[in-house]
Amino acid sequence: MNIVEKSDEEIAALADSLWLDLINCSNAGNYGDFVKGFSEALKLALNEIEVGRQFATSELTRNLSEDFDRLGIIRRGEHVSVLYRQRSVKKEGEWLGRLVLGHEGDEVRIFGASIF
Repeated sequence: MNIVEKSDEEIAALADSLWLDLINCSNAGNYGDFVKGFSEALKLALNEIEVGRQFATSELTRNLSEDFDRLGIIRRGEHVSVLYRQRSVKKEGEWLGRLVLGHEGDEVRIFGASIF
């Protein structure tokens, strides 16, 4: 079954778990665990040194709150984008998080993850 055919509830359960895992890995600065659910194409596109620099220098990426709100799910092609309101434990304000999920073989993988 293609991910876009799953119900909102099924997508939300999967996405929220993956998002929380990304938050925890980002806060820990653990690159290896951070990318473990990424698609092969996304892993190849990421620069480990650049991501490591962001972990080392960005106050936001190392202080994400586990308090987030899912704002919605958007289906497009063979992928879904799940949007989040993300907070920090150290910085005031809110950020928009985006998680893009799709299938790689028989597994659901992360095809994009960002915070704006």
